[in-house]
Amino acid sequence: MLVAFLRRGLQLLLLPVHVLACLGLWDPFYKKVFPYVMAKVAPVYNHKVYRQKRELFSSLRKFAGPSGQLTLLEIGTGTGTNFQFYPPGCRLTCTDPNPHFRRFLLKSLSENPHLTLERLVVAPGEDLHQAEDGAVDVVVCTLVLCSVTHSRKVLAEVLRVLRLGGAFYFLEHVAADQSSWTYFWQKVCDPVWRYFGDGCSLTRDTQKELEKMNFSELNVRCIHVSPHWLPTSPHIIGYAVK
Repeated sequence: MLVAFLRRGLQLLLLPVHVLACLGLWDPFYKKVFPYVMAKVAPVYNHKVYRQKRELFSSLRKFAGPSGQLTLLEIGTGTGTNFQFYPPGCRLTCTDPNPHFRRFLLKSLSENPHLTLERLVVAPGEDLHQAEDGAVDVVVCTLVLCSVTHSRKVLAEVLRVLRLGGAFYFLEHVAADQSSWTYFWQKVCDPVWRYFGDGCSLTRDTQKELEKMNFSELNVRCIHVSPHWLPTSPHIIGYAVK
């Protein structure tokens, strides 16, 4: 009952946004604004998880194909904040459902000349039909599975486009332990958080979704990103092998 009461209070505070969302006006507006927000927020977040990202992506090269060149597809590339962690010569396919990220992504590419862009695709993670079966060595997805409509469909697409022995790299904020205060506040904030996170859910249990998929190997660990009082603090990080 307390969760419902506090949710109502937040919805009243954000009543104009809620009304715009009900009228179908908020999403088109915010999709144009969101890339500008992320252009400011993403570097701050990257600074907080720099060590973890550097460690995670340090093993990318071992999944390069027989030619020795790494083909990588990133889901929800956004502003391209992961580019600095990819190895030289990496051949990129960038996907994002929001076309308004394009200018920021191209700017990041110009700042990372060690990478080669093969394709830039406007598409949701649930439908990557532009990529052929078994076409890539690595798929990367960071802070994306929290906001997709169907995470199971996205992971099915990941498995489809990966070659046998390829890897899926992820870093996602997730639901906290259900007995914790963090989870309590995640439940309270979740309905309104979606408005400002482009559909982002605070209570998604992504690790369970990963465990249900047909990966041959799953390497995952839990971390907390500061400040710990934020409902987005609990994260999982790791990679899974097809």
